[in-house]
Amino acid sequence: MNDVKIKFCGIKNPEDIEAVNRIRPEYIGFVFWEKSRRYVTSEAAAELKAKLDPAIQAVGVFVDEDPGVVEKLLGEGLIDLAQLHGQETDEMIRQLQERTGKQIVRAFQIRTAADMEEALKSSADYLLLDSGTGSGRTFDWSLLRRPLKPFFLAGGLKPENVAEAIRQFRPFAVDVSSGIETDGKKDHEKMSAFAGAVRKERYL
Repeated sequence: MNDVKIKFCGIKNPEDIEAVNRIRPEYIGFVFWEKSRRYVTSEAAAELKAKLDPAIQAVGVFVDEDPGVVEKLLGEGLIDLAQLHGQETDEMIRQLQERTGKQIVRAFQIRTAADMEEALKSSADYLLLDSGTGSGRTFDWSLLRRPLKPFFLAGGLKPENVAEAIRQFRPFAVDVSSGIETDGKKDHEKMSAFAGAVRKERYL
């Protein structure tokens, strides 16, 4: 059995939280990067987190954010993990781990074999391997060597291809955003289909 976990990223309204509570992925993502169309304020995220099933963990997604802001949101329990997409250093990651006791996900854009080698050096608890920041495209999966630490696989995943990705790479988790959207909004049927495809693989 392959207990691959599911992360729905870019959750931003109460209707999506209702769907999440029904479908029950292990993780959701709140995007705190202002340039993203999925951006939410910390105040809006707090309202959504209050409605979220406590069994589902909230991940805060950041791009070059002030470490103090990340630490504050982790300390307040608004988010359970932090996912870093910018130029954050390993020193910053270690400090966040030490000060908060929370887990850190470090995202890497994988375009070359050297990118993969760089990712494997990270001190983060989890890697997130992607083609870009919310690009919705898969990267060249032939570059992927199974890391020594658990990783989230992202980039271009959707209900139609996630099973193949799981069979090839056995990631710790699969991370999806645009692949469960229609016209830029979360599509609850696609969310259910994605989760169903993942869970079918768990029992093969």
